Amino acid sequence: MGAVIPESGSCFLPLNGKGPNSGLNLLLLPFTKMLFIFNFLFSPLPTPALLCILTFGAAIFLWLINRPQPVLPLVDLNNQSVGIEGGARRGPCQKNNDLIRYYYSDAKTMYELFQRGLAVSDNGPCLGYRKPNQPYRWLSYKQVSDRAEYLGSCLLHKGYKPSPDHFIGIFAQNRPEWVISEFACYTYSMVAVPLYDTLGAEAVIYIVNKADIATVICDTPQKASVLIENVEKGLTPGLKLIILMDPFEDDLKQRGEKCGVEILSLFDAENLGKENFRKPVPPAPEDLSIICFTSGTTGDPKGAMITHENVVSNVAAFLKFMEYSFEPTPEDVAISYLPLAHMFERVVQAVVFSSGAKVGFFQGDIRLLPDDMKTLRPTLFPAVPRLLNRVYDKVQNEARTPLKKFLLNLAISCKLSEVKRGIIRRDSFWDKLIFSKIQESLGGKVRFLVTGAAPISSPVLTFLRAAMGCPVFEAYGQTECTAGCTITSPGDWTSGHVGVPMGCNHVKLEDVADMNYFSVNNEGEICIKGVNVFKGYLKDPEKTEEALDKNGWLHTGDIGRWLPNGTLKIIDRKKNIFKLAQGEYIAPEKIENVYIRSSPVLQIFVHGESLRSVLVGVVVPDPDVLPSFAAKLGVKGSFEELCQSQIVKEAILEDLQKIGKEGGLKSFEQVKSIFIHPEPFSIENGLLTPTMKAKRGELSKYFRAQISSLYENVQE
Repeated sequence: MGAVIPESGSCFLPLNGKGPNSGLNLLLLPFTKMLFIFNFLFSPLPTPALLCILTFGAAIFLWLINRPQPVLPLVDLNNQSVGIEGGARRGPCQKNNDLIRYYYSDAKTMYELFQRGLAVSDNGPCLGYRKPNQPYRWLSYKQVSDRAEYLGSCLLHKGYKPSPDHFIGIFAQNRPEWVISEFACYTYSMVAVPLYDTLGAEAVIYIVNKADIATVICDTPQKASVLIENVEKGLTPGLKLIILMDPFEDDLKQRGEKCGVEILSLFDAENLGKENFRKPVPPAPEDLSIICFTSGTTGDPKGAMITHENVVSNVAAFLKFMEYSFEPTPEDVAISYLPLAHMFERVVQAVVFSSGAKVGFFQGDIRLLPDDMKTLRPTLFPAVPRLLNRVYDKVQNEARTPLKKFLLNLAISCKLSEVKRGIIRRDSFWDKLIFSKIQESLGGKVRFLVTGAAPISSPVLTFLRAAMGCPVFEAYGQTECTAGCTITSPGDWTSGHVGVPMGCNHVKLEDVADMNYFSVNNEGEICIKGVNVFKGYLKDPEKTEEALDKNGWLHTGDIGRWLPNGTLKIIDRKKNIFKLAQGEYIAPEKIENVYIRSSPVLQIFVHGESLRSVLVGVVVPDPDVLPSFAAKLGVKGSFEELCQSQIVKEAILEDLQKIGKEGGLKSFEQVKSIFIHPEPFSIENGLLTPTMKAKRGELSKYFRAQISSLYENVQE
C-alpha cells in the first residue's frame, strides 16, 4: 500500500496558511508531517499493531507537551549577593546601591496600600471570619474602609488629634476588628500600639504607661476587666476609654464609671463616628505607624518605633524579589493566626492588602487551625518552625514500618530532585501516593510558604520543599528592621542559610573579637542599614544607642557567616554569652540549636555559670517519640515514669553528646548532665516569650533546685 497524501477535503486541516484556522494549521504543521511519515512507514503493518504503535506514540506525545517545565532561577545561585563599599553586601536584584522605598507609586503608606487593595480588588472580599463548623463569612474592602473611618472619627470626636503623636492601644487576638482598629489609626495619622495577649499583667501596665495610652480597643470583657482593675489600683491612671469588641454586661460599665473609665462598645463607637464623621487625614511615609513592643527575654519590653515607610519598603522589597516567581493577586487568600502584634504578620498582611487579596482569620484556638485551613484553603501560608516541626514530626511518626519509611524517603528524594531542576508541582505520582494528604491538611491550595521568626532545621526545610508542591522560603529579621532583612532566593533549594539581603537594606558583618569572629573571615555580628530600619525605642535613648550606631547600622546581636555563594548563615548569638570558670565563652543558644536535632528532644535549656567549668541542661522530651525511644532500651511506663528513668536519661544524654560532636561542638560546649522535665516550656508558664524564645533568667530560677542538684553530682 502506498503512502496516502491527504487532500483538502480530508480530516486534516488545510495547510495553505489561509482561512480561519491558518494560525492553528501552522502550529500543527510539524505534527501533520510526522503523521504523514508515520503513515508512509507503518501502513503495511496490521491494524492492531498500528493501533498499539499509534496509542503509544500519542501517549509519548501527550507526555512531551504536558510534562512540567523547569523554571530557571533569575540569579546566579553561586553569586547571590554583591559586595559594596564598606564591606557590606546587597541583594542580587538591585542594579545599584539605591534602596527600594515603595513598589507601587500610589502606595507609599499603610493607608494607601489598603486603598490600592480596595481599587484593584474592585471592592472584593477582604477579611474573613468563621464560627465552629461554619463556612467563612467576608467583609468587603469598602466595609472595612468605612468602619475604619467611622471608628477613627469617633476617636477624633473623643478628643484625639489626627497626628502621629497620638497613640491608641489594641489589646486583642487576631480578628477582623483588629485590622479595622489598626486602619482607624492610619486613616487619621494616629499610631497603633499592640498589647500582646501573652505579655503578662506587668508588661501591659508598663506599656500603657510608657506610651501614655488613654484609649485601648480590646476584644473581651475579661481583658477590659483587667484594664479596669489596673486603673482601680492606681497602676494606669492615664487610661480613660475602653472600646470593647465583644458584648459586655452593665456592671462592667458601672465599674468603669466609678474609676473614671468610659466603656464603649465597638458598635456604638462606630455609630458615634458615623454621626460625627470627619474626612480622612492620611499620614506621610515618614510618620510613625505602629509602636511594636518587643518581648525581651530579660527586663521590660522595648517599644520599637516603626514608620509607614519602614513597612512599605519591606513589602516593596519582597514584591520586587519575587517579581517573576510569585505575584499575589486578588484571588489569593492568607490565613492569619500568627500574632498581629508582631511585625512578621503585619508585613504579610500588608503584602496581601496591597494586592487586593484576602485574609481569613483562624477561630482563635490553635488546636482548630487545621480545620480552619481546610475550610479557608489559603494560597499564602506564613509559618513558624514550631508549627512546621509538628507537621514534619507527624509524618515521620506515621512512617513507622521499614516499608513506609523507605517509600517516604524515596518520595522525598524523587520530589527534591525535581525541585533542584526547577520543577515545583503537586500532581506527580509521589504527590498522589504520599504527599497529597499533607497538602490537603493545609487546605490543598498553598502556592507560597514562608517561614521565619526562628531557625528551621535543614531536614524539615528539605522535607517541606519536597512535600508541599510550592516554593518554600526562609526569611530572617527582627522587629527593629520591620520584619525581614534577608530571604532565600527563588530557585535556591539548598538549606542551612537565610538567603540574601532584601532590596530595602544592606547587610554587613562586624568583628566580635571576644568571641573570635572577624569580618575578614566573613564572620561577625549581623548589622543592617536601610529604609526598613526602625527609628529607635520609644522614650529610651540609651537602648536606642545600643541598637543603632552613629552611622545608622542596626546591631542585631546575631552572629552570621557569608557562605561562598553569597548567602548568609546564622551561626551564633552575641547576647546571652557567658564565661565558664576556665575562661571559655559559651553561647547557649548555639548549643541548643545543635541539640534540638536529637529525636527524643522537644525542648532543651543549656545552663552554665562563671564559677563552674561544665554545662548542664534541662530536657523536655517529645511525647510522640519518647515511648518508642524508651522501648528500644527495654523501658516501659507512663510518660512521667519514662522521664524519671535513669536509663532513659543516660540514653538521651548520650544521644545529645553524639549529635553535639557531629555538630562541631567543642568538649567544653557539651552538657555533662541533664534533668528530664515532663512539662514543655510555654508562654503560659512564663518560660517562653510570645515569640517562642527562651526566657533564660526565668528558666534558671524555675529550675534552680534541679540545676544545683546536677552540679552536686557531676564531675567537673
